[in-house]
Amino acid sequence: MADSDTGPITQFPADDLRPAKRFITSHNAAGQGVFVGDDNGDHHRVMVRGKGVANIIYSTISNPVDLNNEVDIAYARENEVNSLSLMHPRLALLWARNATRQLTRPANAEKPGIHVPHGSVVRLIDFAPGVESPLHRALSIDYGVVIQGEFELTLDSGESRMMYPGDVSVNRGAMHKWRNVDADKSGRMLFVLLDCKPLFVEGKEIVQDLGALASEYADLGK
Repeated sequence: MADSDTGPITQFPADDLRPAKRFITSHNAAGQGVFVGDDNGDHHRVMVRGKGVANIIYSTISNPVDLNNEVDIAYARENEVNSLSLMHPRLALLWARNATRQLTRPANAEKPGIHVPHGSVVRLIDFAPGVESPLHRALSIDYGVVIQGEFELTLDSGESRMMYPGDVSVNRGAMHKWRNVDADKSGRMLFVLLDCKPLFVEGKEIVQDLGALASEYADLGK
């Protein structure tokens, strides 16, 4: 994703990767588990001129998560369509509970924040062959899981590690970039981002820096 040319991705999934399905559960009146979601998600965004595509799998607005009356499902679905992550949490809950959907949508509703303040977001991202992301840092704790392909994770110190299917990174606010090392095949990663408290190293506050990815996400002022 780092250079200026365009990539081949026009939709989710990338042409050479299988569609990914998500399954959401709830409970029936007897308290038994039932499936209430079986789809591919509703928020697919092609990124960086076709170098990648993101699919929001689920998001929450609080920790602990309120599962009562399926308010979390309502928020997650609205966030996919309307990017409620741009709203204050109380306004977002009002939106989710408002049957007529008459609340004002955020001006840049097509762009979610990279994470959800006080909450979480889960994304699948397909990377085009040979793509390298810009250096960037989200102010969150990020779990990255390689689903398909091989990736190189490089930090701003110059340290790097290779990751293979099933490998997991735990990124605690470090500046980093990703590279799909296969020049011929797309790769897929799953990211879980959890909000965190302000981070200080040797008394200096570490701030969010999305670099060239800043235009891909809403500004959360953090």
